Amino acid sequence: MLLTDLGPGQGASTATPVTPAMPLAPLVTVPREALPMSTPDPAQPMPRRAAFTRQVFEFEGERYSFNLYVPPRAVTGEGSTPALPLLVMLHGCQQDAPDFARGTGMNELAAKTPCMVLYPEQLAKANQMRCWNWYDIAHQGPHAGEPAMLAALTRQIIRDYPVDASRVYIAGLSAGGAMAAIVAAHYPRLFAAVGVHSGLPPGAAHDVMSAFKAMRHGGHPHAPGEPAPLADVMPTIVFHGSADDTVHPDNSERIVKAAAAALAASGVTLQHSQVAQALPAATGELRQTLRTVYRRGTGRSFVEYWSVEAGPHAWSGGSAAGSFTDPHGPSASAAMLTFFLQHRR
Repeated sequence: MLLTDLGPGQGASTATPVTPAMPLAPLVTVPREALPMSTPDPAQPMPRRAAFTRQVFEFEGERYSFNLYVPPRAVTGEGSTPALPLLVMLHGCQQDAPDFARGTGMNELAAKTPCMVLYPEQLAKANQMRCWNWYDIAHQGPHAGEPAMLAALTRQIIRDYPVDASRVYIAGLSAGGAMAAIVAAHYPRLFAAVGVHSGLPPGAAHDVMSAFKAMRHGGHPHAPGEPAPLADVMPTIVFHGSADDTVHPDNSERIVKAAAAALAASGVTLQHSQVAQALPAATGELRQTLRTVYRRGTGRSFVEYWSVEAGPHAWSGGSAAGSFTDPHGPSASAAMLTFFLQHRR
C-alpha cells in the first residue's frame, strides 16, 4: 500500500552519482549507454539519444536524488534546439524515482511527444516509507519544506535545460498526488496544470490521525494548512479507481469540485459533460470508465475526472515492471499528457 504507513531557499544540483536502493532495470526507451552522470551544461543541445540521468539536488542542507528524462535531440529547420514541455512526476510511498518511471511508462510517451520528465525522490530519513509528507503542516506551505524544495528543483531544471517555462506540469500518485495538489496550489505561476492520481486535496489532513481519517472517509475542506482559494486558473485532471480501499475516491471528487469552482470564480464559463466508456487497456481488455469533463464550448478541457470502475489503489494503465500499477485500466499517463499539452501559462 502507498499511504497507510506514515513516517514522521534555493538549491543546487550536482552530478554526484547516487546508488539506488535496489538493482534497477533500464527503461526500454533508454539504452544503457545513454545514462550519463555528468553535470548538465545549459549551452549544450539535447543529446542525440534519450538520456535518463540520476542526479542530486541540494536544498537547505539536504541532498535529494532525482531522475531526469531528456528525449532525443529535436532540431528545428533553423538547426536550433526547441524548448520542450517539462512534466514533474511525484512517486507514491514505498516507491523511488526509477520505479515510478518504469511503472507509469511516462518516458516512452515523452520520447514521442517530445517532452522532458523530472522524477524527484523523497528522502528515506524524511519518511521511512518514502511518502511525501502531504499531511504534515510543515510541508503544506509555499516557503519551506517539500513544496519549496520541489519548486526550487523545478526552477533549476528550467534554467539548466531547454525547457518551455510556459509548459511545465506536475502530477503524482497517492502521497505524490496529494503533494502535487499542494505544490500546484501554491505555485500557479510555475505550473500550467496538475494531475492527481488516487490522491487527496490540499488541507485534507494536518497530522497522522487526520491523515488516516481523510484517507478512509475523504478529506474535509478548510482544514489547517489548506492553501487559500486559487486566484489563478489551474487546469486539473484526476484519476481514481472505484475499488480503491486505501484512499477513498471522495477525495478526488473534492479536488474536482474545488478546481471547477475556482475556474467558475475566475470567470471561465465551462460546460459539464459525463460519458461512461469501455476503454481499452494495455492488456487488450476493456475497463468501464466514467469520464467527467469540464470544457469551454467545444474547445479544450479544463477539468477532467476519470473514475475507473473496479480500479485499485494503483496507477491506471501502468506497466507491471513497476510497483503499484494497474495494467488493466486505461492509460492515466497518456490521458494526463494529452490533457497537459492543451495548456500553457
